[in-house]
Amino acid sequence: MPHRRLVVGAILVDDLGAPSRVLACRRTRPEAIAGRWEFPGGKVEPGETPAAALVREVAEELGAAIEVGAELRDAAGGRWPIDERYELALLFAVVAPGELPRAGSDHDELRWLSADTLGSVDWLPSDTQALPRLRALL
Repeated sequence: MPHRRLVVGAILVDDLGAPSRVLACRRTRPEAIAGRWEFPGGKVEPGETPAAALVREVAEELGAAIEVGAELRDAAGGRWPIDERYELALLFAVVAPGELPRAGSDHDELRWLSADTLGSVDWLPSDTQALPRLRALL
């Protein structure tokens, strides 16, 4: 299998030690995924660590500084496939004190969800894969 490019996603929670809610973001673009929900993030640039990419992407997309925690891996300890070209690293994070995430050009709505409401939005397929493991931690 060819090497897949790494994409990072922020599982923004209310508390890294005892999370009870997670922030979902509704995409505005590209058109093919507009209206679907995701963990915010983006592509890791060459020479960039996943954590550094996540800090950069969340600042760009949501205008907020974050503190990055542990990575959520699949049951086999791997990352989450997006397609044949990309794989997703999901990292827990919290918004830094005094910061407030806000919708911008990439997202038109942000919503805090609990374990019981995770399924209430139409997630992107790559993020949907992680919901059972995430639900168990909320």
